[in-house]
Amino acid sequence: MCISTIQKRRSMRKFLDKPVEGEKIDMLIEAALRSPSSRGLNPWEFIVVTEKGLLEKLSKAKPNGSEFLQNAPLGIVVCGNPEESDTWIEDTSIASMSFLLAAESIGLGGCWIQIRDRMHDYVITSEAYIREILHIPEKIRIESIIALGYAVESIPPRTKEELQYEKVYLNFYEKTYKL
Repeated sequence: MCISTIQKRRSMRKFLDKPVEGEKIDMLIEAALRSPSSRGLNPWEFIVVTEKGLLEKLSKAKPNGSEFLQNAPLGIVVCGNPEESDTWIEDTSIASMSFLLAAESIGLGGCWIQIRDRMHDYVITSEAYIREILHIPEKIRIESIIALGYAVESIPPRTKEELQYEKVYLNFYEKTYKL
């Protein structure tokens, strides 16, 4: 079942005007909390955002690639604590993927919004912009926001022929892996 979820998952940026049920939010959180983490340190923290006004503000976190969040019924801000682990970026990225795969498995669509190392405008970083809105302490870093909801459309999965097998090698970098 996990392979079929991975095969079907596509980034969804258009959502129905329908809230995500509390039970489904609980499942998403549980999936992320079960994510692998280097040395089991779990340096992640998550902010579940359902308030429409906050989602609209967060949709302006950067000039491009976050605007669709304003129409999502749910956003999850994925944060990490560098004081807890030097692998906070990797661990929060894995947790972000757990949110997306869990969403697909329970009938939701979702899309990753990169925040770390992005700019809100020419002066303020996306992290500083979000930190102020959500009252996030300075020591906590923001990796991403996951937009989630019931997808408006269905995007067909990528075919096997579309996959970039030319970027996979067998034993050495010189020899391309063949199925």
